[in-house]
Amino acid sequence: MAYVKASTEYKRKHKPDYGREKIELLYHDQWIAVINKPSGLLSVPYPGSKVRTAQSVLEELLRKQGIANSKHKPYVVHRLDRDTSGVMMFALTEQAQEKIMNSWHQMVTERLYHAVAEISRGAEPLPESGLIDDPLAQNAHNVGFVPKKGDKDHSGHDFKTVAARTHYKMILQGPTHILFELSLDTGKKNQIRAHLAAHGYPLAGDEEHRAHTDPFHRLCLHARTLEFDHPFTGEHLKFEVPEPAEWNSYVEKGDEHPKKPVWDKSFDSKQNHKTHKNTSDYENLGERRLSRKDKAHMDFIKTGKYFKK
Repeated sequence: MAYVKASTEYKRKHKPDYGREKIELLYHDQWIAVINKPSGLLSVPYPGSKVRTAQSVLEELLRKQGIANSKHKPYVVHRLDRDTSGVMMFALTEQAQEKIMNSWHQMVTERLYHAVAEISRGAEPLPESGLIDDPLAQNAHNVGFVPKKGDKDHSGHDFKTVAARTHYKMILQGPTHILFELSLDTGKKNQIRAHLAAHGYPLAGDEEHRAHTDPFHRLCLHARTLEFDHPFTGEHLKFEVPEPAEWNSYVEKGDEHPKKPVWDKSFDSKQNHKTHKNTSDYENLGERRLSRKDKAHMDFIKTGKYFKK
């Protein structure tokens, strides 16, 4: 059986709409559709996958309205991570898809994200606003991260990196967390998560970048604003969906005694692995020599290879 992350196992048992997430259709015309994607729903399918995605849910919705067919249906122009919520655009014809993707950086005038990030122990002090431009790499599990000097891939070579630029602004700073506003010059996989984590500010709920808090049992990253010039009419459009209100109150209050995230505990699951003895969470496994079996059930950060205590 394929390994299932502890956080996913938790959501299967406790998330009321797990596997049945709905989208909110914010706008559509003959060329484009704009939606509000919930956390937990894939944007588009990966190769060989037949699971529900924002793309398939939108197509089903448009078909029920009698406005979708084999040539008029959602086509991908950009993506949001599965656990990221917020505003997302689809093209509705192949012609529109090609035009949007060829002119994306010219037509999109503003694209803002809001995120709740932990202030980890030893976090690098950052100005209230600025630019993070660390090059990004991907590990064997397709997780984006910022490699440290001297890090090598599984073949012993330097990681291949790509340029990435993230603008940030601290909107609200609390005793344990910060609410960030972010915009991207580049749209690399896991860019926001990797850039903030590399400086000591992992997003709350981010299992793969070693967060220690998970207050809402989801990744605290939300695509709040998408503003653009319509690729065919030239009309200037702006769509904005605020992040959950409880994010602000959580940051203001702080979380001095957070509960351990669900993935930070040993758990029994026939689909995963036997509970490890003499260890209270995955992180403890990094304190001893890891077996191949251990490593097979952990992401690269939890092994301690790239993020050392």
